[in-house]
Amino acid sequence: MTEKEKPKPVAVKPEAAKPVAPMKNAAKTKVVSPDGERIAKVLSRAGISSRREAERLIELGEVKVNGKTITSPALNVTLKDTITVRGELVGAPEPARLWLYYKPEGLVTSDSDEKGRDTIYDHLPEGMPRVMSVGRLDLNSEGLLLLTNDGELKRKLELPSTGWLRKYRVRVKGNPTDPELEPLRTGITVDGERFQPMHVMLDRHQGANAWLTIGLREGKNREIRRAIDAIGLIVNRLIRISYGPFRLPEDMHPGEVDEIRQKVMHEQLGTNPHEEEKPKRGLRKPDSRLSPAPTTRGSAEGTRRVVVKPRLKPGEGLRQLSDAWQNATDGKSKPVRPKPAEKASDAAGAKPARKSSGKSSTPDWARPARPKVEGKLTRAPRKPAPKRPRGE
Repeated sequence: MTEKEKPKPVAVKPEAAKPVAPMKNAAKTKVVSPDGERIAKVLSRAGISSRREAERLIELGEVKVNGKTITSPALNVTLKDTITVRGELVGAPEPARLWLYYKPEGLVTSDSDEKGRDTIYDHLPEGMPRVMSVGRLDLNSEGLLLLTNDGELKRKLELPSTGWLRKYRVRVKGNPTDPELEPLRTGITVDGERFQPMHVMLDRHQGANAWLTIGLREGKNREIRRAIDAIGLIVNRLIRISYGPFRLPEDMHPGEVDEIRQKVMHEQLGTNPHEEEKPKRGLRKPDSRLSPAPTTRGSAEGTRRVVVKPRLKPGEGLRQLSDAWQNATDGKSKPVRPKPAEKASDAAGAKPARKSSGKSSTPDWARPARPKVEGKLTRAPRKPAPKRPRGE
């Protein structure tokens, strides 16, 4: 093709941009900012309630943001927003904390009860912040119950995806055998509801009762009681002794609370303690009435008992230290050690120390199973001592 036969390029004029017609519902459309977090999540992290409970409070019109009542949880908020719930100001989320609580028998695991029965929150030690329970225990059940001030942590620990094993010590009426407990190990259906296989171990027989150790990974309503009732046995005591990696200390009594140390908690949960945001100036700070308490003798490793101590005034600690040093170095005020016969307890007429009865202080549920011994034990007869000949 020659140069003359080549087609010439045709110039195209650019078209003028057409104006975009405004949207009819532009004024009604609300654009949610990607910054911040959902209001229900913020309330949950602040320890107000769980996410579902926070959404219910929002629908009831009990939550205000910057002075305006909101009725939908589809709202993102930031630290600049002012949030109130039932007229009370909501501060910044506190660092997540976790407690071990020995739930006594006869208490309801809920904020309130329709029948007016006592709840676990009515019997918590003084000085405890607002906490939520991780899971539930029945009215007639006792043992380990985890408490936390963080709604997100509560939700995470309750998810079935964690796969944590929950162990219980169960006392049943009767003397069951391993073949009778086999349906629990293979899975059982009760009233049309299928229960997953359980870890069941027969520990020991005690009179007319027997102690079992049962582990399960799901938490259906009264699962252990219903499953054992289906095989012809009756549960007369049920104690939860562990929840995943957290175990009930043997020296812990009903109603007591142990706080898990931050380092241990993050190690067990696989979280990073540096990811948590520190409360900023002007926002609510953690409750200063709960001062760190040392680990008590005999308690589980990584926990501490909740002890409320009065705060010292500025300079009070230095003054006490100076007075103690002067008393220790002053020769005139040396303490006189009392003689053994002049002890304070004897002078006051106190009763002598009670002798130990020799019985173990370990509770029944914490005692290991006794090994079975076939046949009767007999003592070997003693050999008579050789007689010495006379004259020696």
